Amino acid sequence: MRNTTIPKLFFALLLLFFMGKITAQTPEFTQDDTLRGSITPQRAWWDLTFYDLKVKVNLDDKSITGSNTIHYKVLSPNNLLQIDLQPPLRMERVEQDGKLLELRQAGKNAYFVVIQKEQPVGSKQSLTVWYSGQPREAIHAPWDGGFSWSKDEKGQPFVATSCQGLGASVWWPCKDHMYDEPDSQAIAITVPKGLMDVSNGRLRRTVANDDGTTTYEWFVSSPINNYGVNINMANYVHFGEIYPGEKGPLTLDYYVLPQNLEKAKNQFKQASLMMKAFEHWFGPYPFYEDGFKLVEVPYLGMEHQSSVTYGNGYKNGYLGADLSRTGWGKKWDFIIVHESGHEWFANNITYRDIADMWVHEGFTNYSECLYTEYHFGKAAGAEYVRGCRALIENKRPIVGIYGVNSEGSTDMYYKGGNMLHTIRQIVNDDEKWRSILRGLNRDFYHQVVDGAEIEAYVSKHAGRNLQKVFDQYLRDTNIPVLQYRLKKGKVEYRWTNCVDGFDMPVQVTLNPGKYDMIYPTTEWKSSSCKLGKKGKFQVQEDFYVYSEMVGNAG
Repeated sequence: MRNTTIPKLFFALLLLFFMGKITAQTPEFTQDDTLRGSITPQRAWWDLTFYDLKVKVNLDDKSITGSNTIHYKVLSPNNLLQIDLQPPLRMERVEQDGKLLELRQAGKNAYFVVIQKEQPVGSKQSLTVWYSGQPREAIHAPWDGGFSWSKDEKGQPFVATSCQGLGASVWWPCKDHMYDEPDSQAIAITVPKGLMDVSNGRLRRTVANDDGTTTYEWFVSSPINNYGVNINMANYVHFGEIYPGEKGPLTLDYYVLPQNLEKAKNQFKQASLMMKAFEHWFGPYPFYEDGFKLVEVPYLGMEHQSSVTYGNGYKNGYLGADLSRTGWGKKWDFIIVHESGHEWFANNITYRDIADMWVHEGFTNYSECLYTEYHFGKAAGAEYVRGCRALIENKRPIVGIYGVNSEGSTDMYYKGGNMLHTIRQIVNDDEKWRSILRGLNRDFYHQVVDGAEIEAYVSKHAGRNLQKVFDQYLRDTNIPVLQYRLKKGKVEYRWTNCVDGFDMPVQVTLNPGKYDMIYPTTEWKSSSCKLGKKGKFQVQEDFYVYSEMVGNAG
């Protein structure tokens, strides 16, 4: 995600275009929206394989200088290659095989590089981009991203990057679309003397430079989405542990400010509890080769791959608050749980188009429920996710508009989580549900996906076509209403306030203590179950639906 939710979610409403209801006017999109959000011809012909990113951070004027060597495989003939870099950063030059290449700016944030040498299909090529400038400063990170230039309470520099939605090209030149990830990446960050950089993957070495700076060289051996790459710079201290995971020993490393070391040693005990719960539900942590890190930053936090950032003040809940208002949300640290959940849904399974951002946020919101269930019981997890319904707005569809860098509604978080919880009730088999979640992370391991692929997978393995369920919750703003009426001790029912053909099964009780699955459609149907003398028609509360009695049928 860019997650981290409530203030973040509402703040995002001020920043982003959203897809309105069917009757609303379609938003207008610019050339920049298309260049950023579509697989342009200048992107489609080459397959990204490796980034070698080198950046020097200059504190005096809040500037950076650097280069990125982009390795790629040629898929089809072309001589224009798109690279993205957002102003006020400047692309100084691009070279291939030592030759300077022509740059043609397209819109505000994209450049077309004119390739001179022959690019045979199937060949492996590379080019290097040099750039510099003062990157956009984050005003309200991570919702409004860029560089956060801050100082800790002792006056020491405390600097970090965050850029989901805004785009990684806000601070480094790249193929800034989620559909294509490098197979691996090198990240070398040069920082002033006395400071440390913590980025993604494993630290290979540090180099003391003649000018008093230090270069930290990190290497990510797994595919990584571009917004997951980060710089975190401070006077860090380190501690860690080895977690006995499903795939063997896993390093858990923690980088925090010295004055917070003791608090971190206590609070970060929750990292192993998180790992235990999520490996149970989702399968092995997806990046054993790169390890897992929690890194303290001057903003709330984000899901940077293998370098999860943390700024929750060493408190349980969301900055000390329980978003569900049930009490369960204060049993654990929201940032440790939610942002780490993204290692499975966002970093392992990554959306191809930002319109399908629910794949990241819906599943990760539901991971909060699953964490609660694992450690405090099934009833606690269900109560937590139901408590989050109060945060759902139902004003805009969850799925955005494809091809133009358009996120959908922020309901992708809590409505997305409740949709998944509802589907779990339809499956009505906890082990099968767990196998679906684990299967997603196994069968889409380190892959970029369309939302439709996830929908089809869940339907297939649930053993029921759930397309209308997904359409209802992802593409419509109405919550389905189960209308019912009593007739001679029986009950008749149908779905209303729903998409055409909506046919979701639902559990109802006709007699105290006993639930039955019924199969309503948009036409009236009758239940063979009789209503007892003390019975009451009631929908099982874990289904995110409403019910309405429409009168006695006689």
